[in-house]
Amino acid sequence: MSDDDYVYDEDSGEWMSAAELAEKQANTGAVEVRDSVGNLLVDGDQVTLIKDLMVKGAGQTLKRGTLIKAIRLTGDAQEIDCRFDGIKGLVLRAEFVRKR
Repeated sequence: MSDDDYVYDEDSGEWMSAAELAEKQANTGAVEVRDSVGNLLVDGDQVTLIKDLMVKGAGQTLKRGTLIKAIRLTGDAQEIDCRFDGIKGLVLRAEFVRKR
């Protein structure tokens, strides 16, 4: 499809150029997740904890400086999904981590 082609946007009910529609779709799906110091986080980043965190349901405390590998973004601007030994389905707030 070239930029001169017009396509129908079902959300707005209007005809628009292919370039405009592609730009609109790229902007709507992007959620920026930032760590405690403002660094942009993406899937697969490594982060460290900046404070001790009690993990509800696991009876465990994650200590400050703990390295969390291979995070995944959840679509929420403040939550990241990650794995840690012995804790299944760990979700951390982005304000408590720093990008490594």
